[in-house]
Amino acid sequence: MNKQKEKIKEYIESPKKQQQLYKRTLTVVILAQIFGGAGLAVGVTVGALLAQDLLGADSVTGVPSMLFTLGAAGAALFVGRVSQRYGRRFGLTAGFLGGALGAVGVIIAAVSENIILLFLALLIYGAGSATNLQARYAGTDLANSDQRAKAVSMAMVSSTLGAVAGPNLVSIMGNMATSIGIPALAGPFLLAAASYFLAGLIFFLLLRPDPFLVAKEIRLAKELSHTHSSGTEGEHLEIDKRGIFAGAFVMIISQFTMVAIMTMTPIHMGHYGHGLNDVGFVIGLHVGAMYLPSLITGYLVDKIGRVNMAFISSITLLLAGVTAAFGPPESIVAHVAALILLGLGWNFGLISGTAMLVDATSAITRAKTQGSVDVLISLAGAIGGGLSGVIVAHAGYMTLTLSGVVLAISIIPVVILAIGYLKEWRLNH
Repeated sequence: MNKQKEKIKEYIESPKKQQQLYKRTLTVVILAQIFGGAGLAVGVTVGALLAQDLLGADSVTGVPSMLFTLGAAGAALFVGRVSQRYGRRFGLTAGFLGGALGAVGVIIAAVSENIILLFLALLIYGAGSATNLQARYAGTDLANSDQRAKAVSMAMVSSTLGAVAGPNLVSIMGNMATSIGIPALAGPFLLAAASYFLAGLIFFLLLRPDPFLVAKEIRLAKELSHTHSSGTEGEHLEIDKRGIFAGAFVMIISQFTMVAIMTMTPIHMGHYGHGLNDVGFVIGLHVGAMYLPSLITGYLVDKIGRVNMAFISSITLLLAGVTAAFGPPESIVAHVAALILLGLGWNFGLISGTAMLVDATSAITRAKTQGSVDVLISLAGAIGGGLSGVIVAHAGYMTLTLSGVVLAISIIPVVILAIGYLKEWRLNH
């Protein structure tokens, strides 16, 4: 521990070393997120179909999404608290290993047709989803204010390779699983278990020195060398609270809308004759749209402002809901267009909201706050996933997608009221 502290001290007075560690951290995050993205996308693609196969009812097909997002909520709190106390390395490693354990549990549950074990395993599997999301913060710990959105975007875009490949390997993994006596729909979770385990191993072995611990020490050193009046400090805290609320709201609504529509799209497609390959293709493009544009999004968030990109997120999610509601259900093109727009809207919302949140927090409490906000994001996804099946079963897919449209629109007035469009415009000009 003393050796670690001595190592961290080398970075406090050296901006050059801080930037070197920032770049090294991004490299580690990128490498780990390639595997983490594959693990995340697998559950999204086949979770609802596996529940439908084991339970035999459409009304419960939103339950897997609800369960692993509830699990993600608990894991987000855990990973945030562990990261706050011990650093990103231990928090992210523990989260990804939990996701791997959950994936193994899903496979065992499918083989034994044990519904209770399946539900428990899906809860644990959610740890991988939460950790995949929280890994984006690791790249921002040592980033300057004009590098933060870029850092988030690089962490997210690195998930694209695995996230796009994962759903398109569904059939291959299903065939491989069948050959060894595992149900086809559980086969992709073999990939998820391996992917999450490797992501955790990369963070454990390579994330040294820990960027969050370094950032905390730098912040503490600055606070010791500067004296703040109580009036200035109080004003700063007030601004931080409004920024945290605005960033959290954008991410929560984006997550709720995206998960609700995405969860039921495979079921909706199945009702109109689309097979597993079509579903994998559409979800793969959707997940690609969630992550692939991140570098451009990060540039735009830093260039034209957090609030402007939050507004664009709102409009894009609105277009996704309208396309999903009124597009011909027999057309694969309509589903592709709707799910790509849905992924883009989520991407814009998550990166702009994350940048707002990082701007509004200090290293002293940042990981804890980020973990708490990610709990709310995961809960929003859990509620969206859980309600989606019930809404579709009783009111139809169109009602679900148009409800998403209404929620997407709410981002604009809430952000304006929370921090003010004109204030954000002045800050960026």
